[in-house]
Amino acid sequence: MELDVRRSIRQQLDVLRSAGVQQLPLGCGPVAPTADTLETHAPTVGPVDESLQTLCDQVSACQKCTELVDSRSQTVFGVGNPRARLCFFGEGPGAEEDRLGEPFVGAAGQLLNRIIQACTLTREEVYILNTVKCRPPGNRNPTAVEVEHCRPFFEQQLKLIQPEFICCLGGVAAKALLPNTTSVGKMRLRLHEWRDAKVVVTYHPAYVLREPKAKRQVWDDMKFLMSQMGVKL
Repeated sequence: MELDVRRSIRQQLDVLRSAGVQQLPLGCGPVAPTADTLETHAPTVGPVDESLQTLCDQVSACQKCTELVDSRSQTVFGVGNPRARLCFFGEGPGAEEDRLGEPFVGAAGQLLNRIIQACTLTREEVYILNTVKCRPPGNRNPTAVEVEHCRPFFEQQLKLIQPEFICCLGGVAAKALLPNTTSVGKMRLRLHEWRDAKVVVTYHPAYVLREPKAKRQVWDDMKFLMSQMGVKL
């Protein structure tokens, strides 16, 4: 039995190796870097992976927001490439995210996946996280106090990943990251800064699902972002 298991694992590793995968990273949530990313970042498990895992454990143990703690199924940390050039920064988990423990897996997440694909990227190449790590009851927006309670977590995530670009999805994310923010409409199609990262602001996918006319504006924002990243569409 043990030999069969070893043989099965070896076969799976051979398949991954033939596809160009050279490492299997550790982290909180599914992570599957592309072959190009793996060639650029050689260590199999480095300090960033370990630090993110430690931070994830701290998030899981957090008890600061009583209402969120009482209603959550689990915390939702983040997912993607821990060495990503681009992070998508949203508001908070919804029902599906709370159930599965992964950000942007519901209807808004499916739309975000299509946006990422249209940008010639994959979900595995970017990193996705939210301002708050617990689902607000009824999918309401997180309060200012809840965002501040989670600030040390999302800021440390971004500091560890060190993305070149951050895309804020919606006003909650933008106001959490940027000073002196106004409406999303007034922040669009401009480069903002957070520490060493360039920040672009667009509408949240959930808003686009409610207001389909915003699709064109979001796509304009993505074209602007990709042009800044040097990605040809």
